[in-house]
Amino acid sequence: MKKWIYRFLIELTNHQFSSKCIKKFAQSKISRPFISSYAKVYKINQHEMLQDLHTYSTLHELFTRKLKPNARKISVDHKAIISPVDGVIEDAGKITADKHIKVKGKIYSLQEMIGEEKKIDKYIGGQFIILYLSPKHYHRIHSPVTGKVVRQYTLGEKSYPVNQFGLKYGKSPLAKNYRVITELIHDKGSVLIVKVGAMFINSIVCTHLTEQWKKGDEIAYFSFGSTVVLLFEKGTFYLDKNIQIPTDIKVGEAIGYFDK
Repeated sequence: MKKWIYRFLIELTNHQFSSKCIKKFAQSKISRPFISSYAKVYKINQHEMLQDLHTYSTLHELFTRKLKPNARKISVDHKAIISPVDGVIEDAGKITADKHIKVKGKIYSLQEMIGEEKKIDKYIGGQFIILYLSPKHYHRIHSPVTGKVVRQYTLGEKSYPVNQFGLKYGKSPLAKNYRVITELIHDKGSVLIVKVGAMFINSIVCTHLTEQWKKGDEIAYFSFGSTVVLLFEKGTFYLDKNIQIPTDIKVGEAIGYFDK
């Protein structure tokens, strides 16, 4: 019953009109009086922000804030694959032979998530990681590895919640939400970076428009809390053994290492 009530409430409110209203409000100067209380409620670290809190004109500007140089240390270990975001590692595991991943007890189709069946065969037997960003987190996304972009495209339209309740009770939000998918080729193989839109706000803005990405480069940002799914080719990645799931992580910290 809880599952159906949750789905009803989310789908009732997640329509184009309400989405536009929320987005318009966040981008409007009308939202400015809420900035201070928002920062307080979500305990945003103001010391690391590039700008002072009072300089932001809208909530959207706060959501998409930049950090001071060197606020995040990028691992210099050439074997390390870094977290692309500040967030929580909600789950990790193996991509099954039938092209599925299991997240919070729910089965997701990899084909449905990335939309191309033939091109995902090399990921069978590989590893996945789910990184969730709450409204309090720094919303900019960075490259987990150094490599070359071979394709980038969008799928989906609406966006439902991707928090713990969304992953548990929602209708496969990781595979159905609006998302931007990037495949990156690196020295050891390839990785799929799936940037998943969050409740109401579909905006995922790509900021790195060249093919060559360096580990730690900013590549995009979310306009609201959301999720990044990393999918690694078989035999190229293993999770850091010290990581306990769920766990907080920051941009630049090692989430695992090349397996070759």
